[in-house]
Amino acid sequence: MAGVVKKAATGLTGLAVAPNPHHTLTVLYAKILRTLQNIPQDAAYRRYTEQIIKERALAVSEEKDIKKLEDRINCGQVEELMVQAENELTLARKMQVWKPWEPLVSEPAANQWKWPV
Repeated sequence: MAGVVKKAATGLTGLAVAPNPHHTLTVLYAKILRTLQNIPQDAAYRRYTEQIIKERALAVSEEKDIKKLEDRINCGQVEELMVQAENELTLARKMQVWKPWEPLVSEPAANQWKWPV
């Protein structure tokens, strides 16, 4: 029954059923991994994002059944995974510009990192 409902709607307002989620996710994950290649290998963002994306890409290549794929990744429906991947790609591109792994331009204020002040 769930398969029949999935063909008609995701059950999420404004999120249509993806006609070819495996292809879309594969393309998005490949773009993210290519973007991460431009970030230093020792940057925490690259290490952890690369690990997650590689795990998800492997799951997409191994699981042909959409329900099993959703269960294996355990982060929502495939349509939600596509939105997450698009957002991650946008963030990865912004991280290239922001370069948070580089040293600060100037020293922070004395209590900058102290909480509570």
